[in-house]
Amino acid sequence: MSHAVFSELLLLLTLWGFGASYACLQDPALAYRLSGAVCRLTYPAAVVLNEKTTKVIEAAFQHARYPRVKGEKSIMFIGSIKYDLDNLEIQSLSIGRSEFDLHPGKGIAMEISNVSVVFKGTVQYEYSNWVVNISDSVNFEISSNVDLGINPKLYCGAGKVAADTSDCYLNFHELHLHLQGDKEPNWLKKVFTDFITFTVKMAVKAQICKEINKVANILADFIQDTAEQFLTDGDISVDIGLTAPPVITANYIESYHKGLTRYKNTTAVISKSVFHPSQLSENRMLYFWLSDELFNPMLAAAHHDGRFQLNISGAELSEPLKKKLSSAPPEFIRKCLLESGSPELRVWSSSVPHLNTSTSGTTVWTKASGNLYCESQSIPILFFETVVVVTVTASYADKKLFLHGISSQISVEKAELPLRNQLTQLEFIREAVEKIGIPKVLSVLEVELTRLLDKQGANLFDILNPDILPRDGFVSIELDFGFPHHLLVEFLKKTLQ
Repeated sequence: MSHAVFSELLLLLTLWGFGASYACLQDPALAYRLSGAVCRLTYPAAVVLNEKTTKVIEAAFQHARYPRVKGEKSIMFIGSIKYDLDNLEIQSLSIGRSEFDLHPGKGIAMEISNVSVVFKGTVQYEYSNWVVNISDSVNFEISSNVDLGINPKLYCGAGKVAADTSDCYLNFHELHLHLQGDKEPNWLKKVFTDFITFTVKMAVKAQICKEINKVANILADFIQDTAEQFLTDGDISVDIGLTAPPVITANYIESYHKGLTRYKNTTAVISKSVFHPSQLSENRMLYFWLSDELFNPMLAAAHHDGRFQLNISGAELSEPLKKKLSSAPPEFIRKCLLESGSPELRVWSSSVPHLNTSTSGTTVWTKASGNLYCESQSIPILFFETVVVVTVTASYADKKLFLHGISSQISVEKAELPLRNQLTQLEFIREAVEKIGIPKVLSVLEVELTRLLDKQGANLFDILNPDILPRDGFVSIELDFGFPHHLLVEFLKKTLQ
């Protein structure tokens, strides 16, 4: 029950994850059956993300290491000029605006216009003819104004979302070389400037496109690392590699992920997922489709890892039991809970939970056991085992998780008094579990899962009006969001190291 909702909100914050277990499938119907999670990023979301594209492009320019440019040029009637440009780096940079479009079945078209860059460096040159031989070393500046076009194509590379940015071009509206800050060079420098400018243009163009591809790979690694960290807690992790290549339409980008729970040396299998694209709409910025086949292995892993345990003691235990129940507790239990100075109840899942989602919520079947201790005794005064069926719905608001549960079945399979070697009143236990136990567990889960989400960084995201919608066999999460500035900052730090 707890890990299901926890997993929903973890996956809510991941656009694309990565894995490399097997090649992507070209048959959509087969890929759908193997997909535990699907992500749909709509056009309005891409607009928000594009707002900061210029920051990534700036990183590409600033991170570039421009090659040394050497050459020799023979000029009729003048002589030979040798040159060597070194230490080329950016002195100043400004970028105008960025525009994009989604091309169905092809890729993303991006135009970054009015990129103004001033480079600086050192040039060594030698001019010689039959009369003179002159050599010198001077500092220089290159001022340029460029429009940049990139048409990245998304594909499945080694089981992950990858981008091919080879379709990249630069249009130079201006590129001038100034030696020693002289804007009006003499005839020799002017000739030198004219032909070397062309050489530098080619070098810069090749290097910028190469660097954009490099930054794209750094971004892919960054997303991969972030996703893996976000979806890992202790020995439990999730393989969200692709099952099929991403799909691009005019209105959204959609990716299909395995969603396989990994626990220690085991990996879950998904083969009967019920996804179909018609189950998601295009009205919100971001959608996540999460299969029951993703959640059930998570529940099993959490159970085997001892995650479903709760100890309650003192007033936290006794105060709720002062509520009026229709069935009275046995006298010795009443004394333990209300008169003892240190009662303690220890409860845990004693069988692997199982869930099934429908339009009414996520229904969880589990067997829970408990021991009640009094006066610090080592032997419990009460042991009980119950079968609980509860339907849970979840919501997320103000950076907090809220759980709402309705029990449909509670049966006490066993209730023993180890110190008295006898059975006890079953109806009291059943009613206490229903009216006190389940609400208490849900309230604890709300706090603990919110804390865990904050630990994973969920509170850093600007999540707007999220809806967690239960459907037949899956959960759909819809939301809008603000730009994740903290991720951009982390990425730029990593890129510019």
